[in-house]
Amino acid sequence: MTTKQRLLQICNEHVDKRINDYKEEINLIKESIASNDKGNSEDDDSGNGKLLNDLEKNMGYLADANKTKEYLKLIKTNVEPVDVVLGSIVKTNEMNFYIATSIGKIDLDSDVYFAISLNTPIGQLLKNKKVNDSFEFNQKKYVIQEII
Repeated sequence: MTTKQRLLQICNEHVDKRINDYKEEINLIKESIASNDKGNSEDDDSGNGKLLNDLEKNMGYLADANKTKEYLKLIKTNVEPVDVVLGSIVKTNEMNFYIATSIGKIDLDSDVYFAISLNTPIGQLLKNKKVNDSFEFNQKKYVIQEII
């Protein structure tokens, strides 16, 4: 398995875990709402208000995680682009980036990669850059040495 394939797999596993966690949380909230409905008098709705808000929030998070999962399906691991695009590994003089979704630091073999989205501030700076292009982020200058 190539480094790109392994990084994509790690990102997918991270998103899958988030999806499962949100589904579990949603089920727990639904169970709590159901048990509150059985145990409360008809006029006492105060406990369910917060639960319904939590349910709505988690359903939104789940929808976002599912969108991220679909977004990751767009990554082609067998392509070596000339410029930085979704799925690129970008090696700079300072650090390595994997352009996919924002999950942060990934230790892989003896290298460290930072998985970021193209929508992040640094992702926007990297977008469409080529080898030897440079950019500045947080008063630090980065020079792209390799795009895989």
